[in-house]
Amino acid sequence: MSKLENTINRDLLLRENLALQRTILANQTTFLSFLRTSMYFLVAGLSIKNLLQVEGSIYYQVLFYTISAGILIFGTVNYLRHKRKIEESKIHVGNYKLEYEKEG
Repeated sequence: MSKLENTINRDLLLRENLALQRTILANQTTFLSFLRTSMYFLVAGLSIKNLLQVEGSIYYQVLFYTISAGILIFGTVNYLRHKRKIEESKIHVGNYKLEYEKEG
């Protein structure tokens, strides 16, 4: 293997590793966004009773709590599904990686 090919392979490995890291961080950021939105609805449910001060406000509270729980569950499932896909994609990225490590 020539020195140029060796350098290209190292660059490709670095790019692939950085791309995987960006994907992992994007997945974590998305999960935190779901968590934040869920907490907003939870706080809205907690404060709606004091805001409305009417007899039927319990239904609004339950609605906001349900939406909050739904968003949290959806976000968690989404995060875990994408995390599994990312882990599976690590196997398929860089098939030349083993050859490079044997020769290097």
